Parts: sequence; structure tokens; C-alpha cells
Amino acid sequence: MIDRFSWVAVYPQIVLLIMACVIALADLFDGSKRRTVAYLLSTLTLLAVAVLSAIYAMDGKTVYGFGGAVVSDPLANWLTCFACIATLAALVYSRGYAQARGMLRGGEWYVLNLLALLGALVICTGNNLLALYLGLELLTLSSYALVALRRDDPAAIEAAMKYFVLGSMASGFLLYGLSMVYGATGSLDIVNVFEAVASGQIRHQVLVFGLVFVVAGVAFKFGAAPFHMWLPDVYQGAPTSVTLVIGTVPKLAAFALAIRLLVEGLLPLAVDWQPMLALLAIVSLLVGNLAAIAQTNLKRMLAYSTIAQMGFVLLGLLAGVMRGLPVADATLPAANAYSSTMFYVVTYVLTTLVSFGVIALLAREGFESEEIADFAGLNKRSPWYAAVMALCLFSLAGIPPLVGFQAKLAVLQALIGTGETAYVWLAVFAVLMSLVGAFYYIRVVKVMYFDEPVSTVPLTAPTDMRAALSLNGLLLLLLGIFPGGLLLLCNNAVIRMLTT
Repeated sequence: MIDRFSWVAVYPQIVLLIMACVIALADLFDGSKRRTVAYLLSTLTLLAVAVLSAIYAMDGKTVYGFGGAVVSDPLANWLTCFACIATLAALVYSRGYAQARGMLRGGEWYVLNLLALLGALVICTGNNLLALYLGLELLTLSSYALVALRRDDPAAIEAAMKYFVLGSMASGFLLYGLSMVYGATGSLDIVNVFEAVASGQIRHQVLVFGLVFVVAGVAFKFGAAPFHMWLPDVYQGAPTSVTLVIGTVPKLAAFALAIRLLVEGLLPLAVDWQPMLALLAIVSLLVGNLAAIAQTNLKRMLAYSTIAQMGFVLLGLLAGVMRGLPVADATLPAANAYSSTMFYVVTYVLTTLVSFGVIALLAREGFESEEIADFAGLNKRSPWYAAVMALCLFSLAGIPPLVGFQAKLAVLQALIGTGETAYVWLAVFAVLMSLVGAFYYIRVVKVMYFDEPVSTVPLTAPTDMRAALSLNGLLLLLLGIFPGGLLLLCNNAVIRMLTT
């Protein structure tokens, strides 16, 4: 028998699922080209789920449901809240773009976005290996369909095929790794897995073999090198409205997946997965930053930039375990590292929304403004949107006082705070790679402000998009100047996760 606490743990997902079904039915009776009914219902649904999740998170309680298969804790609820806000912003930014390209002929655009979000929320609350995998599949299958939504666009179809094939392989890696963990521990429950691994009575070789596949699957979802092959092609080939979605919410879900599997489930194997993450971080920073320099397509450049940014995320994750410390003394440094990583992921998503939002804004019917040259003279066409894009690029580069600088600083402090020489050198390497990365970000700013415009078409945006994009850009500055509130929120959520 399922008790009432089981339903409390999944109320946000229930609301989202019901409303996705309602929107799919309501769209049958909406013949407007802009799909106004589906848009308004989706907006209200996302706001409602975000508010509900924030209320749960501020309550601070940890609730387990369905025999411990799901957990509603502050970490899951804040990630749910941020994912809903990111999806809402993506829908607002992409509405005009999607309409101009015939992507709103049916209501599947909104329904698929909500179902992809539902998969991310299942991952955030997953406390069971099977629940995590089901959430991941719901997220990825919906994402494949979104990439292929423009059936008349060969580039989108090609990107969808690449995403599907490589994503299926990564899912297979992850599932194989999880099956090895299940075979070794005899349980799908993450708490039981942790206890079985910590007991030391399981063959270490079997667990490490499964761990390799688990880390490979998680790295693919982050887009970390060398599992990055899909990222540039999918970012470039997918419609910009879809790139907005797959470049934001899945990163929050990947962070939740890494925390649930590596920290809550396989923490006793940290001595094995920390070197793996370190290697992935080094390769990601190197490949992402160096390859981005050669790009002329802005979406492809931002894809390689994402690979480098995920290198910082992996650095934060591996800094959470300090060897030789008693468990009682390890909570504070672990909370500092994982909260810094959470802060980095959230602010990265916030920044990515701005970058692809401006790309979508510049696009016109029959013309994709995704080449760096298309941004030439943007300051003369629209000083405000040029300033917003410049804030975004400077934040990605880690230039103070923007939030990207605070995010990088937090991760580097977590690394150096471990006191381990190897981690200090990793921090130095990350700083050097950030200096390399600053080149290709500043190059775009130079094009916007000092090159002659290639188009004199004035930039116009609907009121909701103009307001959201302006607020989004200002947040990059405000959170950089006053990062304490968000950092404290992340820290409290991680501490609650570690101590329950």
C-alpha cells in the first residue's frame, strides 16, 4: 500500500504530467498559428510547478516515497524549480522563432518540452537506479523528437539521427554499468547500494568495472570530452529554439544524476571515480577551449564552450571528497565543493539562456543568424541587446563582476581548499584554459561593437521576450555582484542532502 507521503514526494511531477496531457487535448481545439492556448497553459503550469517546488524547498523537509524509490529534498526541489524557470524562459524566447519555421503547426512543441522537463524532474528526485534511468530515457527520447521537429530541415534531421545513435550508445553504457552495480550489490535502492559498497564485502573489480560505464554515461549527458562528439553537431543542426532547451535543462539533470549516483550511491568508490573525473575535466577544458577558437558558427562555438564549461563542473565534483578525513569532518568541505558545482551549473544555465535567446531574436524567417559574422555591428542596430549579449559572453569568459567569475572562483576555491597538490595544479590548469577561452568570447564582442553591420533590419521582440531577456541579462550582473544568496541556497540544499 502506498502512503500519502509517496504522493507528497511527487506532487510537482504529477501536476506537470496532468497538465501536459491537458495541453495535448486542448491543442486539438486551438486553430491559431501561434498556439496561444498551449503557450498560456504551459506558462502557467511551469510557474505553478516552480512555485510549488520552491515552497517544498524552503520547508527544508526530506520526504521519501514509493518504498524509497523517490526522494523530495531541498536539492531536488531547488533543481526542479530552476529547471521549470529555464524551460519557461526557453519557451518565451523561442516562440517567435518556432512559429516562423512552422514548428507550432501542432501542440507537440509544448508537450514535448513539458515531457522532457518531466524526465529531468524524475532524475532530480530519483533515489533508485531504475527511477534514475527511466527519468533519463524520458528526457532523452523527448529531446530526440524535439531536434527532429522540423521535418523539412535536412540539418535538423541529421542532427537528430546523430543525437539518437550516440545517445542510445551512452544510455546503453549507463544501463550496463547500473546492471553491474545491481549485480554486485543486489539492490536498486541507492541507500542500500551505498551500504553494500561501504561494507567492503563486495568484489572491488566488479564494482569498478561497472563504475567505468556509469561515469561514461554521466559524462555523455554532461557533454564532457571525449564523449562530446554529438554536442557540436546537435547544437548547430538543431533549430535554435531546440538548442535553447537541450543546452539548459539536461545540464541540471546531469548534475542531479551525478550527485545521486556518484555521491549518494557510490561515494565509497570515490578513490576510483575521482581520477576518472579529473581526466575527463582536463580533456574537456583542453578540447573545448582549443576547438572553439577555430569556429565561425556561433552555435558550434558555444557547443565547444559548453564542453569546456563542463570541465569546471567535473572539477567541482571531484573536489568533494578529501581522503583521510573522518566522516564527521568531511561534511563541510564536501558541501562546499558540491554547492559550488551546483552554483556553477545553475548560473551556466542562466547564461546559456541569454546567448541562445539573442541568437533566436536575431533570426528572421528564412534566415538563421548563427554565424559570428551575422552579429557584426549589433551595437548599431540595438545597443541594449548587444549589451545583454556582451554581458553573457563576458560571464562565460569568467570576467568580474559577472556571475561567471563568481562561479569559476567558487569551484577553484573548492579545489584549492582540499590542500592536495594535484588539485592545486588542476586549478592552475583551469585558470590557464580560461585565459585561452576568453579569446573566442571577446572576439564575438569585438565583432558586435567594431565591425560594420551586415543588416539594417531593426530588431523587434514581443513584450514578454524583451522583458525576460532583459531580466535574464541583468541577473548575470546582479548575481555576480551579490552571489551570497544563491550560494547559501545551494550550500543549504547540499548539506541537507549529505546529512539525510
